[in-house]
Amino acid sequence: MLLLFRLDHHPVIKVYNGYGSSEKVIAFGHVLALSPMLRKTYRQNWIINIFSMLRLFMVKPYKFANLSMEWEGSVLHSQSQDDGFFKFEWAPLIPPKPGWHTIVIHLEENKYHSRKISATGQVHIPFNSTHAFVSDIDDTFLISYSSRIRKRLYVLLTKNARSRKPFAGVVNHYQLLAASAQKEHASNPFFYVSSSEWNLFDFIQEFSRKNGLPKGVYLLNELKKFRDVLRTGQNKHATKFIRIVRIIEAYPHLRFVLFGDDSQEDPHIYSALVDHFADKIFAVYIRRVHRKKYARVQKVVDKITAAGSHCCYFIHSEEAIAHSKSIGLIIS
Repeated sequence: MLLLFRLDHHPVIKVYNGYGSSEKVIAFGHVLALSPMLRKTYRQNWIINIFSMLRLFMVKPYKFANLSMEWEGSVLHSQSQDDGFFKFEWAPLIPPKPGWHTIVIHLEENKYHSRKISATGQVHIPFNSTHAFVSDIDDTFLISYSSRIRKRLYVLLTKNARSRKPFAGVVNHYQLLAASAQKEHASNPFFYVSSSEWNLFDFIQEFSRKNGLPKGVYLLNELKKFRDVLRTGQNKHATKFIRIVRIIEAYPHLRFVLFGDDSQEDPHIYSALVDHFADKIFAVYIRRVHRKKYARVQKVVDKITAAGSHCCYFIHSEEAIAHSKSIGLIIS
């Protein structure tokens, strides 16, 4: 049965992209006792796509697993929580160079398994930058129909990471921002923060890779079980505020640019961030995808602008690109 559903019953470590600075580095992921095998082919068959999406929620966390990793000759230790999530957090003795650093995380042997299990991941140390960019995912760059539950589930279940579409012009906008004022092989930092679950990490990462979005750090929401699949993306959005706060506090020398949309709670979350970090939020971009919310969201946009942050409430990415050029975020 496990082979039929292409599920792995051996312990698996999933390492997500971490981040850090000269003061602190953070690496994180999940340990799973049961997990779906990675998808290798992407056929345009809705039955296969439904099956492949449902598999992402067929997971069983590996609770209280002991983990270790090496950094600069020192061995660090961590333990997974009851949902399988783990985190390494440390102060490097030598400031790490800017760029992506490969890490290897090991699952320590115990009475439940005897195989050596390890997984590689990366942590990002930003290059010398003025701005960092934090973007929502659904309906900000990935067309998702978040405010229309039936349409959202239809697209989520019948499409795959290579057949889903980004909004026109959004990839070009993000690429311009990532490269602005940077030397060759360097880029400005990107963080992708969403209410979607960690179950969708491989899906989102493959979509981002296929469409050429800037490489970045993903911060998603709690892992969900199969029984919760119909509630995907419908998490409490308050945790999104907390995750963005952690990023802002990790880089006191950077000013932040936030990207979201008006389908759910982004305008209010970003307005609250401007209230708390008025000198840190340089600009806010809100994609207009929900016509009925225009008047209400425009009031939030006016509040953000009055607080001193640039704000662009737009329909087409060309408008956002022009705005970014006008405020100096994109330097030709």
